[in-house]
Amino acid sequence: MVTQTVDLRSDTVTKPTETMRAAMAAAVVDDDVLGSDPTAFRLESEMAKIMGKEAALFVPSGTMGNLISVLVHCDIRGSEVILGDNSHIHIFENGGISTIGGVHPRTVKNNNDGTMDLNLIEATIRDPRGELVFPTTRLICLENSHANCGGRCLTVEYTDRVGEIAKKHGLKLHIDGARIFNASIALGVPVDRLVQAADSVSVWFLSLVCLSKGIGASVGSVIVGSESFISKARRLRKTLGGGMRQVGILCAAALVALQENVAKLEGDHKKAKTLAEGLNRIKGIRVDTEMVETNILYVHVDEGSTISAEKLYKKLEDYGILAMKESSSSIRIVLHHQISESDVQYTLSCFQKALTGAPEENGHY
Repeated sequence: MVTQTVDLRSDTVTKPTETMRAAMAAAVVDDDVLGSDPTAFRLESEMAKIMGKEAALFVPSGTMGNLISVLVHCDIRGSEVILGDNSHIHIFENGGISTIGGVHPRTVKNNNDGTMDLNLIEATIRDPRGELVFPTTRLICLENSHANCGGRCLTVEYTDRVGEIAKKHGLKLHIDGARIFNASIALGVPVDRLVQAADSVSVWFLSLVCLSKGIGASVGSVIVGSESFISKARRLRKTLGGGMRQVGILCAAALVALQENVAKLEGDHKKAKTLAEGLNRIKGIRVDTEMVETNILYVHVDEGSTISAEKLYKKLEDYGILAMKESSSSIRIVLHHQISESDVQYTLSCFQKALTGAPEENGHY
């Protein structure tokens, strides 16, 4: 029988705190489609200020935020966007930029640290003289932190360089900032400076921006950019069915998350490192601890091990440890503010039991 559940599938699984629930119940609301919801306006104003941009817009999800951003920048069908081959937009967003927007993705290989080679980015930009036969490059997309690369952070210097390339060629730069606050905390760089080179950023609120990722608001994202960009984005949000009426109920929780949970991200990173180091001491699995910069880590089952990732995943589930099976040989784990130090120790003991059938002799890690 499962006596304890530790949910490490994603930072999207966080539940609203009592403070958030109280704020939602007390939220002052109106019709946001008509531009009248005061709590939505307050959140958007705060996010624009924090991110150092002119304006912001609340949207139901990070996927919609990225889709709207790409479509605003690539407003002519057949436009091309340069993005990482392992990026969330390219892999996990249902091909929306193509199926809905008619935007052609042109991928550049993501390095292990989430970057794309600067020379390759520039070489991938279409020559305007070939516009008769080529799509027209209009946008570059980055992801910070980079989920599929283990939560690795793009430095401000790297982002600035990509911004310079974009400007040189008359392109726009969009950042998928689902976990941009994680990157800011890990790098020790203010978030507005980290995205200074970007023309737009999507921030998910489950994590903070995605509002529903790390910082733990339950629903929604915010996109930020210039006044002109947000004006166009607002129309596209309506087109895509993302205009909601008394949305201040959701925005109230996001405001609490901004006030209370950003500071907790550093603790998430420390617990991820503790977990990674502990897992590395268990025979049969390995974690590249040098790659653990934020709240995401990948557990790799050793070649020749007596257990597969699938069997390990199922055994962990039997113990109440929920994770994501990433491949036939790896499992993804994501820390968030509702995972305690004792949860980390319990997780380690469950991995130990799943792999060896017995806890470590001293009883802790």
